[in-house]
Amino acid sequence: MTLLQTLLRATAFKNPLLRTLVPSLALAYGIQTAVAVPSIAAQTEKYYDLSGSLTYLSCVGASLVLPYLRAQQAGAAAGGLVEYLSSKGLGQGVWWWRQAFLSAAVGIWATRCIDKTKPVGTYLFSRISSDDGKDSRFDSIRTSPSKFYVAFFAQATWVSLCTLPVILVNSLPRNAFMAIGGIAPALAAKPYLTDLLGMAIFIFGLTFEIIADRQKSKWVADKKAKKHSEEFLTHGLWAKSRHPNYFGESTLWTGIALAAAGVLVRQPAQTALGLGGLGVTGKVLVTGLCAASPAFVTFLLLKVSGVPLSENKYDKRYGDRKDYQKWKQETPMFVPKF
Repeated sequence: MTLLQTLLRATAFKNPLLRTLVPSLALAYGIQTAVAVPSIAAQTEKYYDLSGSLTYLSCVGASLVLPYLRAQQAGAAAGGLVEYLSSKGLGQGVWWWRQAFLSAAVGIWATRCIDKTKPVGTYLFSRISSDDGKDSRFDSIRTSPSKFYVAFFAQATWVSLCTLPVILVNSLPRNAFMAIGGIAPALAAKPYLTDLLGMAIFIFGLTFEIIADRQKSKWVADKKAKKHSEEFLTHGLWAKSRHPNYFGESTLWTGIALAAAGVLVRQPAQTALGLGGLGVTGKVLVTGLCAASPAFVTFLLLKVSGVPLSENKYDKRYGDRKDYQKWKQETPMFVPKF
């Protein structure tokens, strides 16, 4: 028996949600632990951000492919992936595009380019490499194995909660919207209002974050090249919000969660996940699980690792400067002014 077969059998839960959720989340903690061990030994955070991007891609990819692997093992996809994704037989092609779009959305975010040439993970890796492999966030925990591991554990939890809406959608059987509750296949294939709103919000948030990151990257590069002597960035989107990149990130995860919840609350999805008998409770449950993603991201950005660290650092450096105080008073902290 191969390792893959062992994994599929060990996670062959009756509920389709658990069949996909458990191995996907286990993969997140497994990857982070695998990176944590050598990082703790070498007392380096050099691969921390890079491993985060890898974990996002791996978890979503696993949740997308696991149902196919199970079908193949059961002999339901004897003709391969093309047969599995076709609209014949089980009708997987009827709403496959939703799973593909949400999975691709996470993939695009995780591999977005900050400086127009390097994906975010590679960019952060090259940046920390140029800084002698040091990140000030880890100064107080780098030499403590237990505290250092908590950082990797926290990243695994971050990835798990962020990708939860996508994993939930990917766990649905491909035939969930075929002949369940009398819904016509053609109707199920059409975008819902929540699909369109979710896509629009995601695209807006992603675009906002990318532009803000690139403006900051260019500003830093120009400063190193002595093209300006500004101490802090106050133009572009940074004149609309003091943290436009964080606002964009919170927004894009909100869009993903909305699109996912709009599918999961429908009766075919509820039935396929074994929640059909719960009524309103089942719908509230999946809505809450989807909402946990943007809520968690926003909480961390506003209260833990994003805004507070940045604000405290700049307040200490420039708090006594009138131009800095003017910028803080006139520029919203998070939600931009237009």
